[in-house]
Formats: sequence, C-alpha cells, structure tokens
Amino acid sequence: MRRITFLLFALLLTLRATGAAPRVITWEQLRDVQFRKRWYPEENVVMLAPRFGQSVKALSGNAITITITGYVIPVDLERGLYVVSRYPMAACFFCGGAGPESVMALNFKRLPRTFKTDERRTFSGMLRLNADNIYEMNYILDRAELVSDLP
Repeated sequence: MRRITFLLFALLLTLRATGAAPRVITWEQLRDVQFRKRWYPEENVVMLAPRFGQSVKALSGNAITITITGYVIPVDLERGLYVVSRYPMAACFFCGGAGPESVMALNFKRLPRTFKTDERRTFSGMLRLNADNIYEMNYILDRAELVSDLP
C-alpha cells in the first residue's frame, strides 16, 4: 500500500511539473482588434463591435491559461464583480479616453478577497473573447485567480 501511495504521489508531481505554465500576456498584445459600427436591435442602438485579430484569437480558449497584470476596478462589490484595466481608473475605458481593448472582466473561480480601486495585481485564467453580447466586455478572464497579492 505504501508503494502505491508513493507511486501515485510521484505521478502527480510529474504531471504537475510537466503541465503548461500560464502564458504571460501584455495589454499591447490585446490591441490586435479592430472595431466597426454595428446595429444592435435589442437596444435600438449602434455600438462598436470587435473583430479580433489572429494573435488575440490564439490566446483564447480552454486549453490556454494566461496571466495579465493591471489595475483593479471594482464594479459591484456586493456581487464580487471586478474589471482589470491597463490603466488606473482615472484613465481607464470608463472614465478616461482608453479603448475597450484596455479592460477585461474578471469571472473568479472563488473571490479571493475584496479589492480596492487601482490596486495593481496579476491574475490568471482562461481568456474568452466576446464579440456579440453587448452586456459583457470584449475580453473576459474566466476562472480567474489572483496570482499574487504582491504588486
């Protein structure tokens, strides 16, 4: 029984060591997107719709874990809704002049703690691209986790 336990432990360590490390991405890489005007009849409005470039498409999907660093912007503290932004809140997409490619919604696996506005943090998760749902951001980090509490 000890031998089986040891072998299982060694196998788990081996699998963990050979697993793909998260891919660090930058906000500059997420700029491979173009926006075009599109009519959304459900809201009776024209909005900008993204057309993602191939390099951004290659970063998305369940097989790739990414990490990204940015400034945390609380959206709804009661529901644990946060956005990570390339820029601090005063210059972000909502309040400043940045584009929609400079923010990413965080869908946490488990909310690690309450974040304050403009904390600079690194998160990991699976990047999901959104070109159609106007009620969500264009970039969404699913299964998001805080990588480190260190800035």
